[in-house]
Amino acid sequence: MMLTFIKKHKFLHPTQFLFLFCAILLILACGCKREIDYFDYVSELRSNIFLANTENLHIRIYSVVKEYPYATDGIVHEKTARTEVYLVAPDGTQNYTITLYADDKEYGGELSYDNVKGEYFLSFTLGCAHLREIVCNLSCGETQIQCTATSVLQEETLTPRDILINSQHHSPNLFQEMSDKYGFCGEIHLRLLYEDAPYYYVGVINRKGEITAFLVNATTGKVLAQRNP
Repeated sequence: MMLTFIKKHKFLHPTQFLFLFCAILLILACGCKREIDYFDYVSELRSNIFLANTENLHIRIYSVVKEYPYATDGIVHEKTARTEVYLVAPDGTQNYTITLYADDKEYGGELSYDNVKGEYFLSFTLGCAHLREIVCNLSCGETQIQCTATSVLQEETLTPRDILINSQHHSPNLFQEMSDKYGFCGEIHLRLLYEDAPYYYVGVINRKGEITAFLVNATTGKVLAQRNP
């Protein structure tokens, strides 16, 4: 259509030609503009939490997708789906082994005690974000304890993608300033949290390792707090 216009108007006034030239550049620029999917730049995603409690033992199970090697450097590396198990016990002198039953298979192993955090920990390859409960068997010597860890997700809980979109709307300048024609110059951490209700931590990390963090209501998507570098 633009070529037809030019053929019909062989002799253009310099002002008309300049206007036409700018219009063509604008059309080409719009056609080449890249639409960025910021979810592609999530280097850590914790999308589900399972909780189980006995009389004196507390189990937390996280469904995560993490980059490897893990580094807060603003660059997304290759990611793998993992399950992380945390156990809080009366003390760290006992040896605990846990078995999880998911999708008709068994997973687990012996938990290691972290003296700094005061809890046991185990991580292995398993994607369990789609589950709503996980049957667990905890062994300590001759003692066997079976329980069911239940997901904290509710019917009205927003998806991680929705949470990220709401964060973009809350601070559009932040995302725009870190974006160019090649994409997003940073990485994003999305972590589901639970404290009487589900929340999300959103961390936007630039190439200097500086983090702009948001605390987001996981049901409404409202940003409750923001912390700048």
